[in-house]
Amino acid sequence: MKIEVWSDYVCPFCYIGKRRLEEAIELTGLAQNIDVQFKAYQLDPSTPTISEKSTYERLAEKYQTTVEAAKQMTTSVNQQAQTVGLKFDFDNAKAANTFDAHRLAKWAEAQGKPAEASERLLKAYFIEAQEIGRHEVLLNLIEEIGLDRTQAAEVLSSNAFEKEVKQEIEEGMSLGVQGVPFFVINRKYAISGAQPAEAFAEALRKVAEEEGISSKLQTLGQDNVGICKDDNCEI
Repeated sequence: MKIEVWSDYVCPFCYIGKRRLEEAIELTGLAQNIDVQFKAYQLDPSTPTISEKSTYERLAEKYQTTVEAAKQMTTSVNQQAQTVGLKFDFDNAKAANTFDAHRLAKWAEAQGKPAEASERLLKAYFIEAQEIGRHEVLLNLIEEIGLDRTQAAEVLSSNAFEKEVKQEIEEGMSLGVQGVPFFVINRKYAISGAQPAEAFAEALRKVAEEEGISSKLQTLGQDNVGICKDDNCEI
């Protein structure tokens, strides 16, 4: 069973959804039968590579409100994160352009470490408030998962994997991705948003019981549950 996951490293629900999917896989006992593939998506390609604005300042600017009001907007997200064992550091997080992070993740995938790269990048941004738009930060992270820093630096200093990242974004859009996280199972079922683990488990069991594969996606789960669209998260 193949599960393709479209996500962005600055999307809080992508990290929450990842944890819920992992819980569902454990609940169903299907780990040996599932191949999870991570796909690139950018919520806001216009974000500067390096930004000095905090998450709260960016939200306040976007929604034309105060920084204090912006802080309140993240409360619900943090509460949901805590239910899956995550504690987000919105206080210190800064906006970041994720294109190079996605490029490096594609390179890590070619080196056989897609899951490690995805987890490390999400943790770096949300738990550790690291600036994942900076090349030095990305190189440190890639080295931590056991990959060669020099080779990674060569990737970042070139246009390597730009085509792959853009193709995945376009591919997702052609499948109906309008926000992330977005999960596609066997190119037959689509699950949008950070659904409860039970919803993922139900979908996995359903697919496990089926033999044929339809070319048309059927949407499972609830609408507008834990999803980010164009730099706007449904809280």
